[in-house]
Amino acid sequence: MAVHPLLASRFSPLRFDPGCTVTEDDVDVLLEAARWAPSAGNSQPWAYFTARRDEPEHKRIVRHLAASSGRWAPSAGLLVVTMAHRFVEDTDWAYSDFADYDLGQSVAHLTLQAHAMGLACRQFRAFDLDALTADLSPGAGWHIVSMIAIGRAAEDRPQDRERRTTADLRAAPWSGGL
Repeated sequence: MAVHPLLASRFSPLRFDPGCTVTEDDVDVLLEAARWAPSAGNSQPWAYFTARRDEPEHKRIVRHLAASSGRWAPSAGLLVVTMAHRFVEDTDWAYSDFADYDLGQSVAHLTLQAHAMGLACRQFRAFDLDALTADLSPGAGWHIVSMIAIGRAAEDRPQDRERRTTADLRAAPWSGGL
């Protein structure tokens, strides 16, 4: 069995079409897909701050981008700040080992939904985390993890994409007597 075409054809563009608009209905569908991701104990420890281009929230986010992401991310139709709730209520745990992993699952669902809708996503961490955190002021236990630029790719998917082999994935950095 081959990898599903939706997975095989997905890529992270280096440029977005500045003429593409991501509608509020599109945002709702993307968040609905993210909502259905699995999570430890069904905790769903994720949240998203969405900022569509040409809205005040977008300008608010763009000012925190690093120079590298500032060259391409503002042209995306939507910027999304991802957050994980790392505090686990009703436990004596100081930190959830699963929150970031579960957020990643949710982002993967959102990413594949976007691709199915003809949109592309580029995930990144090139922004001033401290300044963005101060600006958005997430609640107790919530931590900003990454951002996602979403829109229509302004370039075709590269034909030759370098990916690690499955043999390499199985030869992870194990140490000891395996």
